[in-house]
Amino acid sequence: MTIFCSHCHRPLQAEMSCLPRRAKQAPSASRPFRSTKSASKARRDQINAELQALRSLLPISAQEKERLSYLHTMALVCLRLRGAQLFPPGLAPPAGPALGTELLSLLPGFLLVLSADSKLVYISENVAQVLGLSVVELLAQGDTVFDILDGQVGEDVHKKLLLAQEEPGREVTFVSEMRTSKAFRLQHGGNRVVAVCGRFVALHWPPSPSTTAFLALCTPIAQSPTDGEAGSQDDIFQSMHILDMTFIDVTESVTYHLGYHREELVGQSWYSLLHPEDADLAAAQHRAVGESLGTGPAAGTAVLRVLRKDRAWAWLRVCARRDGGCITCTCRGLR
Repeated sequence: MTIFCSHCHRPLQAEMSCLPRRAKQAPSASRPFRSTKSASKARRDQINAELQALRSLLPISAQEKERLSYLHTMALVCLRLRGAQLFPPGLAPPAGPALGTELLSLLPGFLLVLSADSKLVYISENVAQVLGLSVVELLAQGDTVFDILDGQVGEDVHKKLLLAQEEPGREVTFVSEMRTSKAFRLQHGGNRVVAVCGRFVALHWPPSPSTTAFLALCTPIAQSPTDGEAGSQDDIFQSMHILDMTFIDVTESVTYHLGYHREELVGQSWYSLLHPEDADLAAAQHRAVGESLGTGPAAGTAVLRVLRKDRAWAWLRVCARRDGGCITCTCRGLR
């Protein structure tokens, strides 16, 4: 039986004659796309030269430049480009480095500037005193504010930034854990809780997303002991609520933190004491606790502002759990 070639439909003996012709065509077709070791090295050398040129333009010391990796170099370049777009050099007033350092030392926290799309534009150098990370090390986390915040509050922060953007000049505040150095976490048992207070400002007229920036002061909140650490009972108070968060009982130490007596709170709603800007975060925690079944570990922790009897706002770290048909909150005052 004669077997025919599947390509040229000739007898098998003739099949061998068709293969060399096809083999000869393949190299010529692929040759333009072939990469050689010398070409790859030339491309790497060109990229390295470009990165060295960019690094040389950064306004930092030669010692700092030597420590920059390629990732850090690109992160700093992107930060400077975004800053130059919002703050053109010709419009920025001259400021000496000594004056800048002196002013920063007087602040209770560090300065943060964001673009309209939440990109990092500026972080003041004293961030290292708060988070244990330099500006360069912090940028290695990412280029948006959400990259340096605890991911659990990302949605709430996004809503507040949108609200501030819709109403320029309106001040918003949110509290979140920010990423810190490993040494800081080992010393303090976790990341740093920071209150971010700021507003969107139009830098040029007419205002547009490309000419507005979120200017904020980030103030550290004193770290409170973790649940496993021994601490004074005066640092906390506990409250019990029915499932709609109406008070049914609260410990007497609430007077020290909020100024109310137990009898004044029983029957009131927890939501009547919350700051309006923290209501969404508290509601999310409430839903998580309500969906948990039976007695179990805490469903979540949130940092909230609660109204004191003297009409001031107190920062509380609230840890909630569901105990059957009730919700128990352990609240620790923050400074």
